[in-house]
Amino acid sequence: MASDARLATSVMIQKYKNVFEGLNSLVDVGGGTGTAAKAIAKAFPKLECTCFDLPHVVNGLESDLVNLKYVGGDMFKAISPADAVVLKWILHDWNNEECVKILKNCKEAITSDGKKGKVIIKDMIKDNKKKDDKSIETQLFFDMFMMVLLTGTE
Repeated sequence: MASDARLATSVMIQKYKNVFEGLNSLVDVGGGTGTAAKAIAKAFPKLECTCFDLPHVVNGLESDLVNLKYVGGDMFKAISPADAVVLKWILHDWNNEECVKILKNCKEAITSDGKKGKVIIKDMIKDNKKKDDKSIETQLFFDMFMMVLLTGTE
């Protein structure tokens, strides 16, 4: 996850830089060891970034960046408040009911101070507009992978 997070996050930052403009705080939900959060924090030094994951994942992790911190928690219970929440390859892991719970907690996190925030979702798109065989094959493999290992689908 960390190795392809570097590529996906760099593309996201380059192509969609405007999505991050005007934000003061951001939480990367299910951020693991912080690969994506670190890249975002480096690209936007005034943005307070939080890498949010299960306590056993982030315990003991420290950042050399002043605008990045690690917080342990459970996205099914609550998410740290922020102007924006990033869900990078999170929702496809869970069934519809679990996704609704995660998204409700995202809404709570981005509106907890009375302002409206953003939920930024980076995930596989099931509908392939290109209709090329390689993309369809990749999507089907991802779908099978998610059904076998977890409760979600692409």
